[in-house]
Amino acid sequence: MAMTERRITKIGNSLGLTLPNDVLKAMNVKKGDEVQVELVDNQIVIKKVPKMIPLPDGVPSDFFDRLEEEMEAHHEALKGLVDR
Repeated sequence: MAMTERRITKIGNSLGLTLPNDVLKAMNVKKGDEVQVELVDNQIVIKKVPKMIPLPDGVPSDFFDRLEEEMEAHHEALKGLVDR
């Protein structure tokens, strides 16, 4: 994707910028979607917030947090299974 320059504009009482359509399409972001904005090493990182789905009865609310922790803890073993 080619680099593009944008101008910071006034939006209400805030400042903001618009994003090119090709960037929004590549991120699969549409009007009304939520994004996370983070400053990393003096660069702005924008990520689409995944939509949450309701968990089935009996599944604890921290299920995905625990799953992610386990996947990180066993990353190398899980990666090895992919190659089999």
